[in-house]
Amino acid sequence: MVLPAYQAEKTLETTFREIPFDIVDEVVIVDDNSCDNTIEVAKRIGIKHIIKHPQNRGYGGNQKSCYKKALELGADIVVMLHPDYQYTPKLIPAIVHIIANDLYPVVMGSRILGRGALKGGMPAYKYFANRVLTLFQNILLHQKLSEYHTGYRAFSRDVLEKVNYEINSDDFVFDNQMIAQIFMAGFEIGEVTCPTKYFDDASSINFKRSVKYGLGVLHTSIAYFLHRKGIIKSRLFRSL
Repeated sequence: MVLPAYQAEKTLETTFREIPFDIVDEVVIVDDNSCDNTIEVAKRIGIKHIIKHPQNRGYGGNQKSCYKKALELGADIVVMLHPDYQYTPKLIPAIVHIIANDLYPVVMGSRILGRGALKGGMPAYKYFANRVLTLFQNILLHQKLSEYHTGYRAFSRDVLEKVNYEINSDDFVFDNQMIAQIFMAGFEIGEVTCPTKYFDDASSINFKRSVKYGLGVLHTSIAYFLHRKGIIKSRLFRSL
């Protein structure tokens, strides 16, 4: 299990205590040069694999370090979860069993299935943007996911070894680029309904960063469509 962390000292322990260790063998936390005591909390609660970036690399750069370390540790299934306690680790058994039983090589926890997003307090403008972007992506990627923007994901080792996520952005659009690469490589993605919580200590991006992210999502989806049609080849997919 990997935890891409930034300023997570207030929520890390709560997240960690809900991890089902009868299934999870190793926990990796990568701290993206936080200014708080995230590292100290990680040490105190007993996380063995701790990485601290000397400089802030961004959300995508953090995940790259997470997956690299997980593969080095020999992981067969890697669960990526934000340590801000917006999502509960209690769903891990359901998610990993889907991958372990070869039903899907990738599984995402969806806030949209079961109305978990609005019930958990997702701001209305974010919910609306999520739905519009997801519709646009489903059309261009020719898929039917309920959402593309969750911070709860699990991958088989095979997926992480075949998808060239290292060339992706170090910013928030990394997630969407990786999903597009997964589909382009011929893998399928399963979803499970996921309750979520929005509160002051949960991570979030401001409106300006949200707009930048949305534009990045649109660009990625268009690049996927053009590449798949053979119109314009994209560097994101040439290596697959």
